[in-house]
Amino acid sequence: MDAARRPDPVADLLAFLDASPTPWHAAERLSARLAAKGFALLDERRPWDLAPGGAYHVVHGGSTVAAFRVGRRPASEAGFRLAGAHTDSPGLRLAPRAARASEGHLLADVEVYGSPILRSWLDRDLLLAGRVVVDTGGALEPRLVRSPAPVARVASLAIHLQQPDKEPPVDPHVDLTPTLGLVAPDQAGGRLAAYVASLAGVAEDRVRGFDLALADALPASRLGLAGELIASGRLDNLASCHAAATALEDAAPADATAVAVLFDHEEVGSESAEGAASAWLHHLLERIEAAQPGSGGLPRALASSALVSLDMAHAVHPSHASRHDRSDRPRLRGGPVVKTNASRRYATDAATAAFFRTLCAKAGVPCQDFAMRADLRCGSTIGPIVSARLGVRTVDVGSPMLSMHSIREVAAGDDHPAMIAVLRRYFAAEDPLPT
Repeated sequence: MDAARRPDPVADLLAFLDASPTPWHAAERLSARLAAKGFALLDERRPWDLAPGGAYHVVHGGSTVAAFRVGRRPASEAGFRLAGAHTDSPGLRLAPRAARASEGHLLADVEVYGSPILRSWLDRDLLLAGRVVVDTGGALEPRLVRSPAPVARVASLAIHLQQPDKEPPVDPHVDLTPTLGLVAPDQAGGRLAAYVASLAGVAEDRVRGFDLALADALPASRLGLAGELIASGRLDNLASCHAAATALEDAAPADATAVAVLFDHEEVGSESAEGAASAWLHHLLERIEAAQPGSGGLPRALASSALVSLDMAHAVHPSHASRHDRSDRPRLRGGPVVKTNASRRYATDAATAAFFRTLCAKAGVPCQDFAMRADLRCGSTIGPIVSARLGVRTVDVGSPMLSMHSIREVAAGDDHPAMIAVLRRYFAAEDPLPT
């Protein structure tokens, strides 16, 4: 796309964040925009007829999305240019039988998903969103739902009712139960059930199950005296999903097949049918390779492939700089961050790091490094999981941010288009892969 006609990537990101309170909404939004860009939607249950240079996408399990441009040459000769991220974020999810009454309040029992900063969920106006499975008269249909306004709030205990000079830790079983309104004791279950059914547009007896989450009702926004920062929930890792999808949408067909794969369940270990630890990506690449003329086998294709694993990175905190290693202190607006860990919590090695730094230099984008302090436990990404299962060379990277895993996170606006620019060059397959 001509740069003059390309939408502002930061404004587009903010709109995407607002439209994606859950992984299921993110997948739906990604599928709609990919289809609008000419990426045909494929049905996993049917044979695929793929044309060289063609653009396609597939939605798996409702919350994982893969999009790809078939290369001009068979994948067994030119390989895959893979970029991976994840659609899920830490937060609170409703228990299957959530509703109960206490002291006149309609409460909803929740489960903690992933590892959110628990205190950040207190005293926030919250939406209810997710998917509801309904009986349409013989068939079960998942429907995405979202409350049109805030419906919940987790109230903190007033300081006057706590022990003096002692603020207790947040107990997820006791302190994170949201109020959804005021109700008589015998009406709690029926009132929540009726509301969920109304969101799905069916009678209560048609609801067969749900996956519902709470989400911050405050829209994504720019902040800072010059608007140089962006603040939103779910920047980790929807910003990476948006960057990968945008770069692939703009990419012209190349010799190599370009693939963006956006998994669910990274925040809880990826061990699921929709997660990076499943066999799904292997099967997807196998189908793409086999559908191309002159197929030479997936092992040959993977030997000529690489993965850029995208997950947001820890920027140095201005009040806690000592929490970073002495020399690796990524800053907001400093460009993409290459993440390295000797224990392979990140999949980066010297060759893949050099490859990504070269991409940044050729794209005119600054590049930074991050290594976890030796006395702190390092987090991880889909990078080590996918690289181990496919045997492809991998680099772990991300845009720098603050407040990671908070209900509301912060990043620099300029870092987002910088990441898109590097990924666009990566998908163009003009630069040789690491060996």
